[in-house]
Amino acid sequence: MKLAVRNAEGKQVRQITVDDAVFGITPNLAVLHQAFVAQRANQRRGTASTKSRGEVQGSTRKVRKQKYTGAARQGGARSPVRVGGGVAFGPRPRSYRQALPKKMRRLAIRSALSGKLADGQLHVIDKLGGLTRPKTKEVVSILHNAGIERSALIVTGDPDRSVLISARNLPKTKVLPAPYLNVVDLLSHRDLLLTEDAVRRVEGLWGSAKAAPAVVEEAPRPRRRRAAAVAEPPEAIVVEEAPKPRRRRAAAAEEPPEATVVEVAPKPRRRRAAAEEPPKATVVEAAPKPPRRRPTPAEKPIAEAEAGVEEAPKPARRTARPRAAAKKPPAESPAEKPKPVRRPRARKEEA
Repeated sequence: MKLAVRNAEGKQVRQITVDDAVFGITPNLAVLHQAFVAQRANQRRGTASTKSRGEVQGSTRKVRKQKYTGAARQGGARSPVRVGGGVAFGPRPRSYRQALPKKMRRLAIRSALSGKLADGQLHVIDKLGGLTRPKTKEVVSILHNAGIERSALIVTGDPDRSVLISARNLPKTKVLPAPYLNVVDLLSHRDLLLTEDAVRRVEGLWGSAKAAPAVVEEAPRPRRRRAAAVAEPPEAIVVEEAPKPRRRRAAAAEEPPEATVVEVAPKPRRRRAAAEEPPKATVVEAAPKPPRRRPTPAEKPIAEAEAGVEEAPKPARRTARPRAAAKKPPAESPAEKPKPVRRPRARKEEA
């Protein structure tokens, strides 16, 4: 597929060939919608919060009794139907994040670019970096010459500060570098203005074959100086070592002397007592012992006397002593009680 490239005056300069996998596919509207919704949902902070009836201040007592008033049933002051009460089923802090596979994100961007080209809303310009200083009037003239009258998205190959400052005061106009291209910005602006450098960057990022990285020729590193690397190595000097003297082994060269055989007298065999037959054991029949019989109480002292056992004297039975009664002081008889001494009354002296 070929695209027309225009200059800042709006005249066609040349045509370039672009990748059909990026600009020539049939847009997948379902994936495009899902990517748009997911990106907008991921931008939400999710910090909205309300208080329920259990978190607001107020009494829990019923406003009036349940029956026999003729009025509706009412709860406490915290009820959601009353002013100042809690909120029923209100928002709570949560995450709205939606995950989207990488292949779906890439397909969505390709679908948006292909849809812009099919609708005639994609424009290619040779360059925008000719601005020596930021000037909004020049950007306005470029957009007017390209036939853009409504909202526009300007995409550059690399971040360009002069273009950004020149277009930031224009309403419904946004400047983005090619790596930051996204579905929301593509669908939120009617026209898309790409530089030629941005087209190549887009093909490298979302095309069928990624653009080959630029090859930077590095200066050859200086070779390390190795001693005797150029000249031939000198021949090794071989030093013949004197052979080590062999250890003198006794009778190694001569034949070994014949061994002298010494006859040793045999040791006398031990005499084992068990060699002869053991003598037969003499069997002595013992008289059977009479059965043991416990003596009766009457025969017990007689048996003990025969055996020579003296009967131990029985210990005297200890009788319990009566407790000594507590001595009470003897009661004094009335006769022994001392009589009180009566003192004579003092008579009044007669005047």
